[in-house]
Amino acid sequence: MSEPTAAAAHVPDVVRPQTSRRNRLLYGVGTLGRDMTYTLVAFFLIFYLTDVVDVDNRTLAWITGLLLTVRLVDAVLDPVIGALVDSTRTRWGQFKPWMALGGLVSGVFTILLFTDFGLTGTQFVVVFSLLNLLWGIGWAAHDISYWGLLPALSLNPQDRERNAATAKVFASLGQFTVVAGVPVVAAGIAASVGGTERAWQLVAIGCSLAMVLTMGITIFGVRERTDVDLEGAHTGLPELARALFRNDQLIWAATAYLLFMVGYGLPGAFGLYFFKYAYGDETVFSVFVIFVGIGQVLGQASFPALVRRFGRRRLYRGATVVIVVSFIAFALAPLNLLVLGAIAVVMFFLASVIMLLMLVFQADTIEYGQWRLGQRNGAVTFALQPFINKVSGATNTAIVGVVAIVSGMNEAESKADMTDQGQLTLRLAMVILPAILVAIGYVVWRRKYVIDETLHARIVAELEERGDLDADGRRALL
Repeated sequence: MSEPTAAAAHVPDVVRPQTSRRNRLLYGVGTLGRDMTYTLVAFFLIFYLTDVVDVDNRTLAWITGLLLTVRLVDAVLDPVIGALVDSTRTRWGQFKPWMALGGLVSGVFTILLFTDFGLTGTQFVVVFSLLNLLWGIGWAAHDISYWGLLPALSLNPQDRERNAATAKVFASLGQFTVVAGVPVVAAGIAASVGGTERAWQLVAIGCSLAMVLTMGITIFGVRERTDVDLEGAHTGLPELARALFRNDQLIWAATAYLLFMVGYGLPGAFGLYFFKYAYGDETVFSVFVIFVGIGQVLGQASFPALVRRFGRRRLYRGATVVIVVSFIAFALAPLNLLVLGAIAVVMFFLASVIMLLMLVFQADTIEYGQWRLGQRNGAVTFALQPFINKVSGATNTAIVGVVAIVSGMNEAESKADMTDQGQLTLRLAMVILPAILVAIGYVVWRRKYVIDETLHARIVAELEERGDLDADGRRALL
């Protein structure tokens, strides 16, 4: 395939239409409950096992290993689900049926994951692993279709940045609500109903209902562009392999994103443990999360303006340098809530900026793949997002499980039961390892990812000239 011609360097008319404010808002609302549910599973499931169900070291070791295996198997299935989404043709479009079905399925299995069936030993490990696998498949169906809808709303790069930022603001609100509120709410419910296990199950029910309700707003409220063809093509296994492995920019963007997400997820995964076993007061965690939430929301709300001011490349470079310094500062900081909170504001402000950059990088690889391979695969492309989330989440869970055993946290009752070596192990895993991973992710992106705003506009112009964005042609086929 030849390079885009210089004549196509202008911004094509097909790029100019932008998403209405109503559409942007209704799209963003859809991930409020989704991220409440995801955060409950990603941040608190391992804590539920160690501190609520109180599994022993042997069971935890088995669960840690099997959970990593299940997540990896589940993640491998994500591109297949993406291919199914791309191949879907209904009166409601490609994405919305999968959002509805996947939301209901993952909601049910979220509740089951936080249900105590009274099992122990091998039975507990097998049932828990199976539930995790089914939860992941359901989650992939609606996560792939939700983010696959993003590039179908607009071809305008700046508009995509605003749409992604709005969605991530709602995502952060959902995440913040769960991280800050669940420990307090679960404790309050437990005091009322007289059972900690039942309290966590009720929390899971609440998050699942919120997910279904807010996704319903997106499903019934958002309108996709119909003047151009932004739907994915029918995708069999050969086309799936081509879409994944011959789109070099997608591979490098996904690699950088995976490294970042493993690093980004570790401070949150270790957060409650840190305040219980290093800080010495787990109740302070809910207050600390306020600082995290402030940083995230400010970063996401500022993202479009920051991109306009600095450009994507300079913004990513600067954010990476400062976030690495912030991780190191957190490791060396005294155990003072205000000091740790101030560092967290900076850390998560920049982390949210990098996450949004990664999202728009991934969205732009859709047109790149269509230009290079002659086939549009939006859902397959965004299937790598839940793949990355699952692999990073499984890796984080495995790291937390290993550290919980090695550092002595799993058998400790409080900070007093922890050795200095155990606390050092916790800090190194929580912030120094993430700093290294975030830095490596940037190096991969900087060396291998070449799509910028100018090249993307040229690619879209050539696609339009070739007739690859012709909505009338699509309708004739349907």
